[in-house]
Amino acid sequence: MKLQLTSLDQMRTFAELLAGHLRAGDLLILSGNLGAGKTTFTQSLGRALGVAGRITSPTFVIAREHPSLHEGPALVHVDAYRLSGAEELGDLDLDSELEESITVVEWGAGLAEQLSSDYLGLTITPMFDLAADGSGAEGDATADDDADEAAEKAAEDDADEDERRLVELHGHGSSWDARLQRVRDSLRTLAGAIEVSEFDGSDRSADEEDNQ
Repeated sequence: MKLQLTSLDQMRTFAELLAGHLRAGDLLILSGNLGAGKTTFTQSLGRALGVAGRITSPTFVIAREHPSLHEGPALVHVDAYRLSGAEELGDLDLDSELEESITVVEWGAGLAEQLSSDYLGLTITPMFDLAADGSGAEGDATADDDADEAAEKAAEDDADEDERRLVELHGHGSSWDARLQRVRDSLRTLAGAIEVSEFDGSDRSADEEDNQ
């Protein structure tokens, strides 16, 4: 399932709609290059879920829990950018909170799948990245230049950009078999706000969930 979002407002609308389909125990694995909009998406999702605290990139804290303000599930926001492998992710002991929370893992492809066989993978790609023929693969990103990374993360937090994004959703496991179709149906009721685009898949983003 692929969506073309043409503005930040559409990203917010999409996150709000998706929040209505989420429940305790859900795992979302976000992929995309630096500055793609992963944190912006999570901020909008957190607002829609009604959780406490300002959601920022938790790169140096690795994981933050945002309790619900309305007796709903907490949001656990994880940034796996600096983790070297699945063992370090396991050391965070996220399993103990998974069933009671909605867990969002940025940079989680190839790592966070160990947490649950049921998860929703989201890949966010700026359309200019597609035009550049996927020149910046997430797997090639390094932490050599912290200043550049901080600038990219700040760009997501400021959320000032109004650029097109391609969002790809891949449901895994039985819990998403029917729900993903309901998400699609809900999006189609928002015609004019969010366009459900028919891409042929020839322009692939750096992080594919398809092979997991």
